[in-house]
Amino acid sequence: MIRTFAVTTDLQLLENIPLNRLFDSNIKWFWMDYDTPSEEEILILKTHFHFHPLAIEDCLHLLQRPKLDYYDGYDFFVLHTLNQSTLLPEEVDIFVGENFIVTFHQSSLTEIVMVRQRLLEDKEILKRGALYIFYLLMDKIIDEYFPAVYKIEDELSNIETKERNKYIIEDVFEIRGYLLKLRKTIFPMRELLYRILNSERVIVPKEERMYFMDIYDHLLKLSDMIESNREMTNDIRDSYLSLNSHRLNNIIKTLTVMSSIFIPLTFIASIYGMNFEYMPELNTHWGYFGVLGTMFVIGSSLLFFLWKMGWFK
Repeated sequence: MIRTFAVTTDLQLLENIPLNRLFDSNIKWFWMDYDTPSEEEILILKTHFHFHPLAIEDCLHLLQRPKLDYYDGYDFFVLHTLNQSTLLPEEVDIFVGENFIVTFHQSSLTEIVMVRQRLLEDKEILKRGALYIFYLLMDKIIDEYFPAVYKIEDELSNIETKERNKYIIEDVFEIRGYLLKLRKTIFPMRELLYRILNSERVIVPKEERMYFMDIYDHLLKLSDMIESNREMTNDIRDSYLSLNSHRLNNIIKTLTVMSSIFIPLTFIASIYGMNFEYMPELNTHWGYFGVLGTMFVIGSSLLFFLWKMGWFK
């Protein structure tokens, strides 16, 4: 489906006008949106607009990395929106010329719908031109990154208040996977904005530049939030591993104490457990109780010695 919006020189908004009227002298600028287009509609990119074949190929082969390509008379952008349910990127391709903008996406996007609705409601946008529509699209795309990041922050805050158990580490690694998905989307978009702001070929007027700088600041904030959350997951993971290591050390210490006490007792018991006929102590009347007493004294002495050494603190 193709939706077309054209603004006349007297600032009238026209919808879905014929293609052959888009370049009339009374058309100031226009926006053509390709929403899940058919094969016949895709051909218009080549036959009517004469866009470069490589740019058209990038539109059809998903998923391209966010990028900027320069062509005669227009610039080609690949942007990534964020699927809120899967946190996976979805591609939207944009052709931006002096007096036109063409957006291309293989699935319906809420960001496009929001900007389209704002265009219909806010007449001030009609004065701004195609570059301002491009800004609105990028701004809305970036704004939709924030809910996913805030949700992850809330989950991390909940994890920090929970008791450290074996299920915590599973939640932490799941969140790290989400953060990795977001990182793969947000960081390339940040690089793209930096390139737009510092490119000599993409001409952004001074009055429009501050808007793109605002988007870049949002991406910097998102990047910092992601890195901060990743560090927080590292801290939670290290805390969990340290706690487990501490518990293991306590268990090993307990087993060591028991072994230290019972090893000499086991040695004595093993000697008198040998089945020899001539053992001097076998004929002693109090020999059995004497050995038990000796074992008790040895065990008690070792227990007292270990206590004095601080093994029970």
